Amino acid sequence: MASPFPERGLARLRQIWRQPFVLAVMGIALCGCSFDLGSLMPEKEKPQEPPKATATAESAVSAGNVSEAQAHTAKAQSLAKSSEIAAALDEFNRAVGLDPYNAQALYGRALIYQGNNQHDFAIADFSAASGLNPQKVEPLLGRATSYLALGKVKEAAADLDEASEADPHNAQVWSTRGQAYERLGDRAKAAASYTKAVSLRPRDDAARSGLARVGG
Repeated sequence: MASPFPERGLARLRQIWRQPFVLAVMGIALCGCSFDLGSLMPEKEKPQEPPKATATAESAVSAGNVSEAQAHTAKAQSLAKSSEIAAALDEFNRAVGLDPYNAQALYGRALIYQGNNQHDFAIADFSAASGLNPQKVEPLLGRATSYLALGKVKEAAADLDEASEADPHNAQVWSTRGQAYERLGDRAKAAASYTKAVSLRPRDDAARSGLARVGG
C-alpha cells in the first residue's frame, strides 16, 4: 500500500510508531490477539464531526506541533484507560489536528470510532494509519473489522490476506480471516484460517467454533 506522504515524513512516523503504545488498555492487544471494542462505547455519545483531512505532501509540521501532538496522544491513551472515551476522542482530535502524521493518534481515534459503530470514520483513520505504516498489521486488522461490520466482506478479506502475510503468527488475524471467508462461502479458506488460529491460540473459542461450523 503506497503512502501518500513524503519519505521524510515516513521516517519520522516509523520512529513514532515504535514508541510504547498503551492502547492495549483500551481492550486492544497490539499483537492482534484480542479485540474487545464494546468497552470503548460511551453511554451517551454526541454526533461527531468527520475525521479531519490529513496533511498533503506539501504540508509541513513543526517540531513543536509534533511534540504537542504526542502529549495529547499520551493523554488520550490515559483517558481511554479510565474509560473517559469522549475526552479521549477530543485529545486524539487535537493530536491529529496538530500532526496529521501521528499514526498512533489516527489509530487510537479509529478504535474509538469503531467502538461507537462509526465505521466509515474508523476506516478513514485506519487507512491513514496503514498508509503511514504499511508494515503494521493492526490498522489492517482494525479496518477489516469495520469492513465486516458494514458487510464489505471482500474488502475485509483482502485486508486480512495482506495482514496474514505481514504477520503469519497473529492468531487474531487468522481467526478474523476465517470469519471473512466463512461469510464469503469459501469453506476451504475459512477452515484453513480457523485451523491456523487454533494452532497459534488453542483456547480461541471463536476460531474453534468457526472450525466446527465449516467442517474443519
